[in-house]
Amino acid sequence: MSNTSVKSAIGKSRYAFLGVGLFSGVINILVLTGSIYMLQVYDRVLPSRSVPTLIGITILLVVLYAAFGALDFARIRTLSRIGLGIDRQLRARVMEAVLTVPIRARQGIDALQPVRDLDQIRSFLSGLGPTAFFDMPWMPVYIGLIYFLHPVLGLFAIASAILLVSLTLLTELKTRKPSKQATKSSSERYAFSEAARRNAEVIQAMGLGNRVVGRWEKLNERYLGDQLAMSDAASGIGAMSKVLRMLLQSGILGLGAYLAIKGELSAGSLIAGSIILSRALAPIEVAIANWKGFVGMRQGVQRLDAMLNSLPTKEIEIALPRPNRVLEVKDLSVSPPGETQPTIASVSFKLEAGDGLGIIGPSAAGKSTLIRALVGAWQPLPRGGSVRLDGATLDQWTPEALGRDIGYLPQDIELFDGTIAENIARLDPNAPSDAIIAAAKYAGIHEMIVGLPDGYQTRIGDGGTKLSAGQRQRVGLARALYGEPFLVVLDEPNSNLDSQGDLALTSAIRSVRDRGGIVIVVAHRPSALAGLDKVLALAKGQVQAFGPRDEVLKSVLQAVPSSPPAAAPAPVGINIAAALARALPPGLKIAAEPAAAAG
Repeated sequence: MSNTSVKSAIGKSRYAFLGVGLFSGVINILVLTGSIYMLQVYDRVLPSRSVPTLIGITILLVVLYAAFGALDFARIRTLSRIGLGIDRQLRARVMEAVLTVPIRARQGIDALQPVRDLDQIRSFLSGLGPTAFFDMPWMPVYIGLIYFLHPVLGLFAIASAILLVSLTLLTELKTRKPSKQATKSSSERYAFSEAARRNAEVIQAMGLGNRVVGRWEKLNERYLGDQLAMSDAASGIGAMSKVLRMLLQSGILGLGAYLAIKGELSAGSLIAGSIILSRALAPIEVAIANWKGFVGMRQGVQRLDAMLNSLPTKEIEIALPRPNRVLEVKDLSVSPPGETQPTIASVSFKLEAGDGLGIIGPSAAGKSTLIRALVGAWQPLPRGGSVRLDGATLDQWTPEALGRDIGYLPQDIELFDGTIAENIARLDPNAPSDAIIAAAKYAGIHEMIVGLPDGYQTRIGDGGTKLSAGQRQRVGLARALYGEPFLVVLDEPNSNLDSQGDLALTSAIRSVRDRGGIVIVVAHRPSALAGLDKVLALAKGQVQAFGPRDEVLKSVLQAVPSSPPAAAPAPVGINIAAALARALPPGLKIAAEPAAAAG
């Protein structure tokens, strides 16, 4: 994917901006129509009492104002399409940023801020704000015309422009800090609201509603305070600029009247000078009125460019062969995104095609961190080792190519609002039906699905709310198995399963191994290990044991059958993590090196 930044996207619209500039030039010439008409009426029509002249210049006035309206309409439409075009150029990269922020950035970052930044940029570019910047270069022309009417009026116009430009700079100084604070408090407010939405059931069940509402009210009050401070800063100066512009417009009338009394200025020039000054100062007033949007857009460009530039890009992509031989983890050290303290350190093991590995350990041992690194969701620390498939590190594949050969079932199963078929097929609109059905059969849910009123076309709601926890877990398992990926990683895949589900899980694990794939399972219950041949024990982020399943479990559990039959899975009441915490002393090393481990 190309490394498109906001500035480069805006740069690609330079010809459209040039067109807007040309429109603005003609518009700023045509806007003098009223002043010239007034000048002609007072200085030519009234003294001569010529009705034909009045009719002629009035017809010309109507034609020129019609052209003015058409060009102004075209300018606004062009700006709207520029904003839309920039959105189209950036939206794919912005969505990539949304998907990357939660797994690459430090905790607490608002993952949806890039979307709001893009909306802010498009909204500003599609509004009246940019027109002020196209009209401002014409201020010297207007002031020159006023100076041509009378030098004293010209000096008055220059002083007026300097005064309003100073107000614009004051607006920038006054709104910079409040705007940053408002953006920060907005992100915190939204993040808390989203967390409350996700935990609505817990909040309701445990009576936390009043406390959550109280905390949200504090965040909301801070957000409103920051918004009010920014609004007060901008609107106060905006009101001042409006009053000042009207005062200056009246002031030039008074000055012009004085010059007319002295016989140095005609009545028509007096009126024309006032109108031209009003037009000269109007862009500054428009800029101040839209300064809040301009500051928001500028901050959005800075944040979005920083975010997009941090995304990995590949100018040349080499299509590697699909992995089918080995997974090798060497001296792997990983920390959560944005942190420097490793959660796992110097983890090494090797699995061949057809192997099945169970990862066990007490809570906070680093099991979930390890599997997130195995599927490429979290990156190793600098000099933190590597994860390789058939000798190539994971970053040598594009995410699409790597995802084709990785099946992943996390602890927190998130399904998409859509049909069961769409979720199993990983949202692939061209997924073949036989592949979807095959994945469902591997997960043991084909009969359950066809028994639903709409079968595979049953819509499951946001997050799969229309399914039970066990059904969601098995649909997630089918999604992980879709397409027969080489590496299948399952994080506590039987946490919501009954005994029948355990049997289906064991069957699915064996099916992956039988076709030459590799299965890795994080397990707290022995039944999840039934179809595996190796076990890796973690404690405090380090490998405590690795080797054949029975050999490792023998030192952790009192009795686990060496080869449990499908009809008699291992007891589900034994908690491996708890047993390991009690029985496995720190520093225990009972396994052979990975290369020597037996299958």
